[in-house]
Amino acid sequence: MTIFAKCWPCYTRLPTNDNNYHINRTIKNDMQTSVKPAEGKLGIMIVGNGAVATTFMTGVLMTRRGLTKPIGSMTQYDKIRVGKGTEKKYLHYKDIVPLASLDDIVFGTWDVYPQNAYQAAMYAEVLKEKDINPVKDELEKIKPMKAAFDKNYAKRLDGDNVKDCKTRWEMVEALREDIRNFKKENNCSRIVVIWAASTEIYVPVDEKIHYSLEALEKAMKEDDREHVAPSMCYAYAALTEGAPFVMGAPNTTVDIPAMWELAEKTKMPISGKDFKTGQTLVKSGFAPIIGTRCLGLSGWFSTNILGNRDGLVLDEPANFHTKEVSKLSTLETILKPDVQPDLYGHGNDEDTQYYHKVRINYYPPRNDNKEGWDNIDIFGWMGYPMQVKINFLCRDSILAAPLLLDLCLLSDLAARAGRYGTQRFLSFFLKSPMHDYTKGEEAVNNLYQQYTMLKNAIREMGGYEADEEID
Repeated sequence: MTIFAKCWPCYTRLPTNDNNYHINRTIKNDMQTSVKPAEGKLGIMIVGNGAVATTFMTGVLMTRRGLTKPIGSMTQYDKIRVGKGTEKKYLHYKDIVPLASLDDIVFGTWDVYPQNAYQAAMYAEVLKEKDINPVKDELEKIKPMKAAFDKNYAKRLDGDNVKDCKTRWEMVEALREDIRNFKKENNCSRIVVIWAASTEIYVPVDEKIHYSLEALEKAMKEDDREHVAPSMCYAYAALTEGAPFVMGAPNTTVDIPAMWELAEKTKMPISGKDFKTGQTLVKSGFAPIIGTRCLGLSGWFSTNILGNRDGLVLDEPANFHTKEVSKLSTLETILKPDVQPDLYGHGNDEDTQYYHKVRINYYPPRNDNKEGWDNIDIFGWMGYPMQVKINFLCRDSILAAPLLLDLCLLSDLAARAGRYGTQRFLSFFLKSPMHDYTKGEEAVNNLYQQYTMLKNAIREMGGYEADEEID
């Protein structure tokens, strides 16, 4: 087998032309919701101004002009059933909850390289020039602020557009000032900060530093560079400035108790980690097929070739280990050896579970056009072996861009709904969903369970009942 490829009225936007994702006429729903309306501008501040960020921004700007469509975006296309029986209907997200309009988005970025968003988009070579030039004037105005950067965390990057900060605490204060200035200068009502920069080296969770906000702040002020990654400074700055934070890489950032404490203190949503774009999207969707059908798994070997800046950074072993931990975590919560030892308890060197290997190889000729291979060794009746081979030739930034849009709009929605802390309903978009491992909680990686969580969160925020009926 080969596979290719309770009180606030809810106001929602209805289309007045074919572009049904950014029209401004409003009506009032019959249902009631406690979500505050999406009034004013929404500032989306992106850490990173590379391939993913510029593809995302260009697509939104082109969509606003009616020159393209935001294909792949759940918030712009997906429909959710509300109600049951004769009362059921299928509605776009914006007809259930008050999402921010694409017309109200303002972009800002940080990056170690000083090129503006137009120059960066052209350099990335993800999009064709004809798909960038119509919004050249807007992209040129997006000039990255100096990044809070530590070369020890991404040795393959050598940009000089970097803040001169003596301590991690100075990084935090400088980033907070950036957020305040951007919000004021662009007349934004709300801000969301999202990480679309490179993968940092792996930072193991240390209970002495990462388990309390007091200890983390102390480490920042003492410039503990071993335990405090630059990404933690961005997250801390965002939350203390009243902005939700999304971690799009597998970095150790908001998936620590200290950040959960800060999110609760500031009443801000956090989510992460690692955008689920290609191979792991396939894995989280296909593994449940094996489990539901009660087939056995002996091994799953995954390898990728990738040539963009992300691939360059991941060519460094210390950075790859961060990604490896993220990608390896998917299967173990879907196909559990302790639950079904006959099916999933054999295959590795210790013969305790199936063999699972993930590899990423830097291959410059492919640039952003990532290719992933999966070789899956399964077995069925009486233990007879079979194989599944999946070859996914994808475009990394093309798949990632709509995730950024959805994560930003839904994080902003969650903040206006008064939801704070870890937003588990956003697991659908992420490789390694956040969970409270200090209490033995497991991440939900099954794509279909994640989709149910997403739909029910939208239903509840829109004043409808949650359910698990399949449709």
